[in-house]
Amino acid sequence: MDALRTLLSCIDLTTLEGSDNNGKIIELCHKALSFGESGLPLPAAVCVYPPFVKLAKVQLNGSGIRVASVAGAFPSGQSPLSVRLEEVRYAVNEGADEIDMVISRGRLLEGDDQYVFDEIAAIREVCKEVHLKVILETGELRTPSLIRKASVIAIAAGADFIKTSTGKIQPAATEEAMAVMLEVIREEHTKSGKKIGIKPAGGISEPGQALNYYHLTGQILGPEWLNKNLLRIGASRLADALAKEILSSPAG
Repeated sequence: MDALRTLLSCIDLTTLEGSDNNGKIIELCHKALSFGESGLPLPAAVCVYPPFVKLAKVQLNGSGIRVASVAGAFPSGQSPLSVRLEEVRYAVNEGADEIDMVISRGRLLEGDDQYVFDEIAAIREVCKEVHLKVILETGELRTPSLIRKASVIAIAAGADFIKTSTGKIQPAATEEAMAVMLEVIREEHTKSGKKIGIKPAGGISEPGQALNYYHLTGQILGPEWLNKNLLRIGASRLADALAKEILSSPAG
């Protein structure tokens, strides 16, 4: 039960659809706040597209729930870097507490590691103190060696978190990809003492699935990673399922 409550507090409650509008964002923010009204932990953040950042900030003001924004030509990353940087700058100026960016998977696949490092570093510079989550899109990288390489590059370039997926392709999050990323985070911590966060996202809708990622994180990185400062789960339906599970339990 403690794990389920922790998982609820680690969720980035997310809507990233072409049909998103002001009403839908207000509804999502009210949903995020409603968990507290039921005596449940509040989710860590609400994640939206850049045009909705300011609205979400107003709705969540004073709650402690952060506003995350995807930016930088999400989900493909296929725009000139100058354009991507402007979108990140816009989201930051609108008040985003966190930025979720995507790497240029095509560049990585053709071996241009330096470009990927440079684009993350440039976005890191624009973000300043705003937390940066770097999405690897592991389903397109496919091999453990490429997932590992992307993780190393992202951390070296300034990522606060590394994230599995956009949720827009299949496969999205997998435990196999997550394990590779966790190992890289452990190596970085051993080397430098720095704690990098992890965020599985895409297709995680049931408590049992979320618990697998929770326990995997604990096994590889230890219990100090099992909190919203270092573990997030990107989800839209999972929060409801966790709340139902917690409230239906005598220990809830």
